[in-house]
Amino acid sequence: MKRKRKNYSANEKVAIIKRHLVDKVSVSDLCDEYLLNPTVFYRWQKEFFENGAAAFEKSDARRQRAERKRFEELEAKLQVKNEVLSELMEEHVRLKKTLGVP
Repeated sequence: MKRKRKNYSANEKVAIIKRHLVDKVSVSDLCDEYLLNPTVFYRWQKEFFENGAAAFEKSDARRQRAERKRFEELEAKLQVKNEVLSELMEEHVRLKKTLGVP
């Protein structure tokens, strides 16, 4: 019978990795306890170490990145609106010429 896959939250993954690194629980014991494949554990650990620097970033840098992203999204939205407005104005001028309206 196939067992159902458990989806672990980010906090649960960190807690499992912490038990290995701090509490010195072996990977095999953790994998048995949580019904994990060891390759999954090692993938989590790799991601944890690769993304660990984000935890030490200053919130100011994160906020600036978020603001920059929002600014770029708004610029793109404004560009689309300008293009639509330009098309509408061209259509308006064309209709006025067709109807002979000054």
